[in-house]
Amino acid sequence: MSDFPEELKYAETHEWIKQEADNIISVGITDFAQSELGDLVFFDLPEIGRQLVAKEQCAVVESVKTASDLFSPVAGEVIAVNEALEDEPELVNEDAHNTWLFRLKVNNSSDLDALLDTGAYAEFIEE
Repeated sequence: MSDFPEELKYAETHEWIKQEADNIISVGITDFAQSELGDLVFFDLPEIGRQLVAKEQCAVVESVKTASDLFSPVAGEVIAVNEALEDEPELVNEDAHNTWLFRLKVNNSSDLDALLDTGAYAEFIEE
């Protein structure tokens, strides 16, 4: 299991969040999540322009073992999806914390304060 990058925030549903600029965040799944899922084979990502509410199921990841729902960590509008994952879903297995799934324009940047920092997420997955 890799270390958790300090610059990221984390959701209890195992998504990571990276602040980009101007209320834009990138969202991915944690290394812990990808290691639990196994070899990833498919992502069903949200459509660009879709408005998401915090904790809404918005995407699905499929692995050789199972399918799992992904959730929006905060409310916002989907402004981009990582199209490379269409042909290479294994990129997340190779480098989960540097492979984003989708980007959101956040409705309220203070929502990010409710997410876990590195230490709190590490403690959460130890439980």
